[in-house]
Amino acid sequence: MHYCRVVNGCLQPCEQPDVQVPWWSFTKTVLAAAALTLVRDGLIGLDDHLPEGPFTLRQVLRHEAGLADYGQLADYHAAVERQDAPWPVEDMLQRLEATRLRYAPGTGWGYSNVGYLYVARLIERSTGLVLQEALAQRVFLPLGLYRVRLASTPADMQAVELGNVAVYDPGWVYHGLLVGPLGEAALLLDRLLTGALLPAALLQQMQDAKVLGGPIPGRPWSAPGYALGLMHGPVDDGLLLSGHTGGGPGSVIAVYGCARGQGSASCAVFAAGAEQGAVEAEAVRLLADALAPAAR
Repeated sequence: MHYCRVVNGCLQPCEQPDVQVPWWSFTKTVLAAAALTLVRDGLIGLDDHLPEGPFTLRQVLRHEAGLADYGQLADYHAAVERQDAPWPVEDMLQRLEATRLRYAPGTGWGYSNVGYLYVARLIERSTGLVLQEALAQRVFLPLGLYRVRLASTPADMQAVELGNVAVYDPGWVYHGLLVGPLGEAALLLDRLLTGALLPAALLQQMQDAKVLGGPIPGRPWSAPGYALGLMHGPVDDGLLLSGHTGGGPGSVIAVYGCARGQGSASCAVFAAGAEQGAVEAEAVRLLADALAPAAR
């Protein structure tokens, strides 16, 4: 298990801050942040509808749009395990019957990678840039990060720590898969949550979560929620976390931040395997330890 931690804005010494890892679904947090810069700049409203269906940007970012998820397809997982070439995006959408909404937008909740494919398309349409360039211009460079990149082919994963698998084709992540140093994941979230990218009112909306229920067995959440590209809610330690857990073949990453008193901390934890609860619990431990002096 690898981890990096930022305390009160400073990256703390850690064993392997430069280890390159897949950011998995923490990519959604970055996509959401980029989309919110479009809102900040008046290019779209949070409650404007997207051209892909009768749902708003806010509903897509909060997984309330009624969209299905290709992760529900058994054929998808079988193809990834066989190391098949990724399906063309329109083939994937047809297999999923993506135009058939599973519930009326705003009336339910269902995690959907397809929704974030639509967010990636929105970013490209609105900026006139390919996704890598748009994310660099709107998120990475403003936050002082220079080594995060979008992986498109298996060759892009050669220097990346993959955990329990030897190879992976990032084309199977249809909204895009970011890879980069673990330390930059922690720094990105810390700078985002402390207001370096978005105005305070918009950052508050980014953390306005839909509560999804009570405790999850084996995981530290006491009342898990989902906001705009952020998993958000209290954990067993009493901290209120914002961030994202992500997993793919061979590994899990958890990137979270919180504040207590006058102190703030963020951390990124990466581990081989598929135990999301254990990785989240380590993140909670690191954050609680970092903020313990602020509680006294």
